[in-house]
Amino acid sequence: MKKVERALISLTDKSGIEDFARSLTELGVEILSTGGTAKKMRDNGIAVTDVSEFTGFPEMLDGRVKTLHPLVHGGILNQRHNENHQQQCREHGIKPIDIVAVNLYAFEKTVADPDCSLGDAIENIDIGGPTLLRASAKNYQDVTVIVDPADYEQVLSEIKESGNTTLKTRFKLAVKVFQLTSAYDTAIADWLVKVDVDTNPHFSGK
Repeated sequence: MKKVERALISLTDKSGIEDFARSLTELGVEILSTGGTAKKMRDNGIAVTDVSEFTGFPEMLDGRVKTLHPLVHGGILNQRHNENHQQQCREHGIKPIDIVAVNLYAFEKTVADPDCSLGDAIENIDIGGPTLLRASAKNYQDVTVIVDPADYEQVLSEIKESGNTTLKTRFKLAVKVFQLTSAYDTAIADWLVKVDVDTNPHFSGK
């Protein structure tokens, strides 16, 4: 298994990220990030490459589009043993992304507010996060995906020992992703099904 080269970190729950990211950089791993996550790491003296710099394309549409780019998803989804994939990556300048640490917009916390409008709820439906997570989990043979800060320590320990995580760990972490995204989508659907769109229009008050 190839040594980890690059990690993409974009978090709502940033607990423990400073130590995790710093340890990765000490192991020679390049950190990609966005927004507040990148700022927090920089404020703690950690070198970070903005995803917009990595892709050459700015964040746009009020942050709705940040990581939805072929250089990101190609970097995650390419199969390292597939020579056809590797040839396409070379042709298009796609670099591997070996670790993805992401957690999602706090939809349930948002809609727990009794004054939450449909518009507020919609804006707290994460798009890029689940897409990154599902892509990473699908390619668990090559990519380590982390949704829980409690897993940072094990991931670091394995990388320090062998340069990468074990297949068993990557598979276990991928399963956690699909459990999370399933629960996340269920929470969204359960809330939206109760909404009367005629009396709670999306853009009320705007």
